[in-house]
This record gives sequence, structure tokens and C-alpha cells, in this order.
Amino acid sequence: MALQATTTTFSFSAPTFRSTPPHALTSKRRISIKASSSGLSSPPLLSLSRSNLKGRAFASDGSTQESPSVVCFGEMLIDFVPTTSGLSLAQAPAFKKAPGGAPANVAVGIARLGGSSAFIGKVGEDEFGYMLANILKENNVNNEGMRFDPGARTALAFVTLTNEGEREFMFYRNPSADMLLEESELDLDLIKKAKIFHYGSISLITEPCKSAHIAAAKAAKEAGVILSYDPNLRLPLWPSADNARDEILSVWDTADIIKISEEEIEFLTKGEDPYDDSVVRKLFHPKLKLLLVTEGPEGCRYYTKDFSGRVHGLKVEVVDTTGAGDAFVAGILSQLACDLSLLQDEERLREALMFANACGALTVKERGAIPALPTKEAVLDALLKAVV
Repeated sequence: MALQATTTTFSFSAPTFRSTPPHALTSKRRISIKASSSGLSSPPLLSLSRSNLKGRAFASDGSTQESPSVVCFGEMLIDFVPTTSGLSLAQAPAFKKAPGGAPANVAVGIARLGGSSAFIGKVGEDEFGYMLANILKENNVNNEGMRFDPGARTALAFVTLTNEGEREFMFYRNPSADMLLEESELDLDLIKKAKIFHYGSISLITEPCKSAHIAAAKAAKEAGVILSYDPNLRLPLWPSADNARDEILSVWDTADIIKISEEEIEFLTKGEDPYDDSVVRKLFHPKLKLLLVTEGPEGCRYYTKDFSGRVHGLKVEVVDTTGAGDAFVAGILSQLACDLSLLQDEERLREALMFANACGALTVKERGAIPALPTKEAVLDALLKAVV
């Protein structure tokens, strides 16, 4: 169903730009979808070399001293996306190289929307790792928590696209560098100063990254940071379905915000109906502030302690669904980072979710995840066109 609205004006909290003074971080201003807004200016691409990256993070370019509002933890990798849909990996004539990895996608998505974000994770001390580090800097994402492993390669994923743009994955990580992040390598100061700490479940699959994940989330929780969790189920990476289910649920009750898909509900509940609200409510733990269920082109459902509902999505031509869920997460977290009181105001939360739905919809119109993530201006323009 197309987006329904009775007015052509929406209000959204404008994400805080990284150049904003720290004392202004808690302020909120309202913008109209009709208003023109200045474009994001990205810093020039940082030139990286083996000598200044040897096994460690590198310093910021000095453009800001502000702590990022949202810190994303986990994997960053290279997706190889076929240039032709509907073919197997063996049949695909060529692939487009695209940076990806769900937590990194969210970090870049937030920055593209004008927010402040950081990425914490590990890549190989190789050309792909350097490329990914450059891409974060190019997109104005703080990467001081990034680490480089001289003994492991950056993870790769080959993606098969159906004619409808749906995906299947083949991963190369035996092990990859993201799996080897250690607790001692965490930038805990970066985590503790954030407003929101976002993560997935892939970092729970193997040690030492699992212990690093648990330690990072614990530090964030103790510092009063909001925990955001997107399980992002990738069954081929897990030893078994039961192991995946157990580990995903092992950190469930610590999260303040959880985003899941219909397929993940069915998986976690062992086949129960993901469209049944009573089934979804089984996944709502007592301390949870917001549970979001994405439904692809149909939009999303939302559940809090006090209210629940559905926000319809935008209908677009689908090219590649890679990164759509991450774009949605970036959209809602960019709004919550500006004003967490949205969680208690259903009308304003619905507006923020309408914005997030549009972020996801625009992302499926191009191939790859990070290359397809939209700017705030593109999202506002799409919302305006949907109601005129």
C-alpha cells in the first residue's frame, strides 16, 4: 500500500551535524519537508598508507572534537553484487564491488542523513581494509575505533540477486579480521560518550569478537547509553540454527531498541506467525523501549509498552534490497539521537518511522548497500512527492 497522508507537510527532528558544539547536542529543531536544507559536505578523502595504519586505528582529520551520537559496532566488509539479477553466482557475468556490513551501513546511513556516527570494528591490513577505512572518512563517519589485523583478511561476501532484487549470500571469512576484534582493542571512551550504541548478532558468532561485543555493550549500558539491536540473521555464518537462535536471544533482554524482520520473528519463535501481534509481544521484554518489525515495501510495525501500530512504506522499483533494513535503522536512530522523547510520543514516533521507511525504500533503487544510502534531502523529497 502506498503512503497515506492528509497533509503535505511533515516535521522531523533535524540530525545534529558533527560541527555542532557539544552543548547543543540535546537541542531539537523542527524542519518542514517543504523547506530546502543545505547539503552534507564531506571531507576530502583521507589518503591512507600501510605505514600509518599498521594494526591500529588512525586519528581523526581534526574536523571535529564532538563525540558521535551513535556508535555502531560489528562487521565491515566488501559485498560483490552481480551486475545482472536472476543469475547464480557462477552465471553472473560481472560483479560490482560495494562496501557493506550492517553496522557500518548504519553508521554511514546516519552520517548521510546529517547525523554524527562512529564505527567500531576490525578489518584486514590489506587493500580492501584501507579502502573501507577511506570510505568511512569520506562519509564523515568517526573511525577512531577501527582496528586493522595484519594476519587476517577483510571479509568478503558475494551476493546473488533474484529478479525481484532479493538476496542470497556466500561469505568468505576463515576467519576474517572482523571476527578477531579483542576486548583490549575497544575504544571504550567513544562508546561511553555516545547517546546510542548499535550492534547486530554476527559479532556474537565466534571468539574473541563475542567477548568484545559483550564488553562493549556492558560498558555502554553502565554509562547510560541506549542500546540498539538488529539481529540481522545470516544463518550460513552460524554453526547451526539452534546456536544462532540461542546466541541472538542471549543478549535480547539488555537492548532498549530492537529491530527485526518478519522472517526473524518466525525463526526466533520457531515458526509462529510473525503477523500475529500476540506472537510479536512474546519478544517484547519488560525493559524494552521500542520493538520495530520491518515489512519490506509494506513499511513497519512498532510496539512500545503504551502503544503500537503500523506505518506504511513507499512503493518503489526494486533493484537490490541489500542495505534496506540498515537504511531504515539509520533513519530511525538519526531521529532518536536528536530527541529520545519520541519514544513516548506516538504521533512524532510515527513521523520518524515514516522518514525511516523512506530511507529504506530509496536504498533498494540502487545496487549495493553503502553506495545506495540516501541523503536527508533525497528522503524529504521522496516523502513530499509521495503525497502530492
